[in-house]
Amino acid sequence: MKVVITSQCMGDRNCNQLCPEVFEYNEDQLKSTSKFDEIPEKFHDLVRQAAAECGADAIEVIE
Repeated sequence: MKVVITSQCMGDRNCNQLCPEVFEYNEDQLKSTSKFDEIPEKFHDLVRQAAAECGADAIEVIE
């Protein structure tokens, strides 16, 4: 699984709070980013949840 944070990210950091092991906030870009190219399997459910709960629909999950 891979994850892409699109330019629609509003920087509300909900994904960072839900899954800080995967998401971090980039102060320079003013948006969240993924710490991984390939998401470790143990975080797949949380990443899917973060994508579903993203108010801006800015998290794209690539299975």
